[in-house]
Amino acid sequence: MPTREKRQWEHRRASKEMRLVHQQVKRNREPDRVRQKSWMPGDPRDLDSWDDMDSPRSEPVMPRGEQERRRAVLTAALEKLHEEEGIEAPVLAANRPGQRGIVTEVSSGLCRVELDGRSLLCELHSALGAKETGYTNVVAVGDEVIVSLDGGGQRLVEAVLPRRTVLARPDVYYNHLQQVIVANADQLLIVASWREPAIWLELIDRYLITAERSNLTPIICLNKIDLAEDSAACRAELQPYLDLGYRVIFSSALTGEGVDEVREVLRGRTTVVAGLSGVGKSSLLMAVQPGLRLRTAATSERRHEGRHITTQVDMYRLEMGGYVVDTPGIREFGLSGLRRRELVSFYVEMVALQGECRFANCSHRHEPGCAVRVAVKQGYVSAARYHSYVRIYEGLKE
Repeated sequence: MPTREKRQWEHRRASKEMRLVHQQVKRNREPDRVRQKSWMPGDPRDLDSWDDMDSPRSEPVMPRGEQERRRAVLTAALEKLHEEEGIEAPVLAANRPGQRGIVTEVSSGLCRVELDGRSLLCELHSALGAKETGYTNVVAVGDEVIVSLDGGGQRLVEAVLPRRTVLARPDVYYNHLQQVIVANADQLLIVASWREPAIWLELIDRYLITAERSNLTPIICLNKIDLAEDSAACRAELQPYLDLGYRVIFSSALTGEGVDEVREVLRGRTTVVAGLSGVGKSSLLMAVQPGLRLRTAATSERRHEGRHITTQVDMYRLEMGGYVVDTPGIREFGLSGLRRRELVSFYVEMVALQGECRFANCSHRHEPGCAVRVAVKQGYVSAARYHSYVRIYEGLKE
């Protein structure tokens, strides 16, 4: 078969596969909205319902393994089509020339793109869709996009370029899909405070797991150390993390201690900043770059060029190079999808010991002959880290 005819035949076959995949996705794309149980918000440190904060309780909408099978079929068809057509991006509206920019704000049908030193409000091309990606939103903060500009002032996002990393959570309504919170981030800056609010080690462990699952480099920053009577106590509290090789910064936005170190780790990188309300994230970032205008509310509505744009996640450019991404609340950092049997793999100090347990399927909680529990009693494994492990384990699904 001549090369040209063979190429046409392969293209038709790939297109047919794509149509079949699209039909399959469409049939399963919009399940009925699940019935949510009413609940009253309690103490934010009640972690028994952590995953419930990320996605509603629901009856199963998909057999176990079906999501992975469907994604495998979809990925295979997409890869074949991309190879034939030479498509660079996973989501394309048209193969038209444009300029590359970075999304800094997102709203329904709109996004703000930083492009050549300008901040432009852009519409999304009508042909853009997310159904091939496994996510519910086609564009997210941090995405690199191709924007076309015409003489009439219309600005359209034509393409979303491939993502290096993705920080996502289950979609509120379609919990067999995910919502991208931040794309293309490099690291996660976990900000805790010594007091007001008091340091919460379990939350630090949850953020560390989130960073590893999202391929982000974690950095722990203990802020408000000026409130400590003894600075040695701060270091002792976080010594287990130092021993494990995590980078830990001790800072005070009030006195300036540690601010230079924070500035250096942010330089030239895209950093997601996470932590409880009140730990001093905004004060610390404004100490890093005086004059940086950060929002303090979880959401806001802004007016741009006569139009409203409502966002929940903001990206800010740093004068020294790089970006910081402010994510409101702690909802986005749940551990939905993580199984109990997988949890121990995120505790490197326990992974080295689990082969010595009496039972191969040891949960390291109550079984006799558990090497991890012996190590905790003997002080080789941090009691605080082990407590976090147990608490997280009990909140996960089998």
